[in-house]
Amino acid sequence: MPFMLLWSKLGTPKGVVRTTEDQQKINLECDKLALYYFKTCPFCIKVRHEMAKLSLPITLRDAQHDPQHRDELLQGGGKIQTPCLRIAEEQGQVRWLYESGDIIKYLQRFSLIFVEATFGRTRQRSLSFRRSEPIHNLQDAQFNVPRLGGEP
Repeated sequence: MPFMLLWSKLGTPKGVVRTTEDQQKINLECDKLALYYFKTCPFCIKVRHEMAKLSLPITLRDAQHDPQHRDELLQGGGKIQTPCLRIAEEQGQVRWLYESGDIIKYLQRFSLIFVEATFGRTRQRSLSFRRSEPIHNLQDAQFNVPRLGGEP
């Protein structure tokens, strides 16, 4: 699969540029995450590209060539399927998130929460759903996301 390796390397986007202080904060938060992947898996490459685009230095664990990482994935997540994001939560619990689309949505929300925290609580109130009925999945959601320069 040399083509996949080439796409992985050449297709990697440039990342978001943050201040040193802000990047250090997000680096600490990223310490709670680990991505189990296969090097030539197209879905894994897609997730790694999103990580690069969002400048998220998440630990990479090669479940294809490293037997220890493969065993961790099987024991923790219950199956050997990649990509899989391991999320260490506040109370010491661990979640295992499969499916590239779900992982990318999680990373985008993760990054957005960091932006909101940087700009203060007034920004958090500006992010809202436009629907009154319950949201059952992210495809049903319509977000009202403010511009970073000021209120819409």
